[in-house]
Amino acid sequence: MPSIYKSKLRSFLPVPISKRFLSSEWIALVSVSMTVFLFIHTQILTARIEEIKQEALTAAAAFSAHENHLSSVSQEKSRGDFSGNNAHSNAQEQSSSDQQVTLSSGNQHRHRQYLHAKKKYNATALNNTRNSEKETLFFNRVPKVGSQTLMDLMQRLSVANGFLFHRDKTQKVETIKMTYYEESRLTTMVDMFTPPSVYVKHTCFSNFTRHGYSMPIYMNIVRDPIERVISWFYYIRAPWYIIERKQVFPELPLPHPMWLKKDFETCVLSGDRECMFIPGEYHDGVGDHRRQTMFFCGHDEKCVEFNGEWAMQKAKRNVEKHYAVVGVLEEMDITLKVLENYIPRFFAGAFNVYHDNLSSMVKINKNMYKPPVSEQVKNILRQNFTNEIEFYEFCKQRLHMQHAAVNNL
Repeated sequence: MPSIYKSKLRSFLPVPISKRFLSSEWIALVSVSMTVFLFIHTQILTARIEEIKQEALTAAAAFSAHENHLSSVSQEKSRGDFSGNNAHSNAQEQSSSDQQVTLSSGNQHRHRQYLHAKKKYNATALNNTRNSEKETLFFNRVPKVGSQTLMDLMQRLSVANGFLFHRDKTQKVETIKMTYYEESRLTTMVDMFTPPSVYVKHTCFSNFTRHGYSMPIYMNIVRDPIERVISWFYYIRAPWYIIERKQVFPELPLPHPMWLKKDFETCVLSGDRECMFIPGEYHDGVGDHRRQTMFFCGHDEKCVEFNGEWAMQKAKRNVEKHYAVVGVLEEMDITLKVLENYIPRFFAGAFNVYHDNLSSMVKINKNMYKPPVSEQVKNILRQNFTNEIEFYEFCKQRLHMQHAAVNNL
């Protein structure tokens, strides 16, 4: 110990002490202080644990009483049970009155968490097929998500499962977002199909009740937003696509050779208007279907905003409330398993039919002229697709929850 500290120490001590004695006293003092601190902290934790136990017991008792009350109420006949499949047959409806249990504010939060966890892997609660009043399936397909393959599969299944298959005809310009009048005509036409029927069209989500009709069974499929726009860029430049369009619409002019020679990476890095994906834009003049969320958001003008927060949140709510299944192209096997269990009237046997014809199905609209795109360019795009990516991940998570619920049956 330095001499300056020794001299100061001697001034406080009445008698000289040894270094060993001083060290022992200091250790003892620290030990006593720590013991007192730990004792006090343990007492506080014990008291808090007892409070949490009491709150949990109160919440459990209230919920148990409410569940007993629900079980005594006559169960409404399930309207979505078209095939008797366990995923949605003879199961009690998830009651909205669960949220009306009178609890303290803290218990209400824990009660909501319990209900969310209960719904998370509950096949019935995750299935919107049961809410439909008629056996009409509406596939308002998103472009470049493998929808052509799924349509081919549905046509094969229509024979085996005994339903009518309808699709919109090829159009020179696709009408994705409709006026109220156009939407009314569409809902009227779909409602007139003889059940069981499937209708397929590139269009935004329509709320049929707004036009006086019952809701159909909605389904769709999504794809990684960056891969979608890359796929579309090369799809419209593919020779077979141009030839097919020219055969159907002879009056269409052939594209300029310089436009055909564009590559996606150069288009992005050079700031070409075709490859500028600017958040907040409503009308960019580029018909590349870059807005995947718009197909789930609806026909409201706010749904057109590219990468918009409002459109993304509205799309999420519509998926949760109205869509039986939203599949994911990158996870086709899981998608087919969920479709089989949640919409069995139309998709019974889909998994086996798909894999039995896989060699021919994977070639549908497959573009041999699409070169790879670097991660550097993809990362540049991801900065402007934040809400589009969030919606895609939301749909993927929901699909996984549905699949987990089916496995828990």
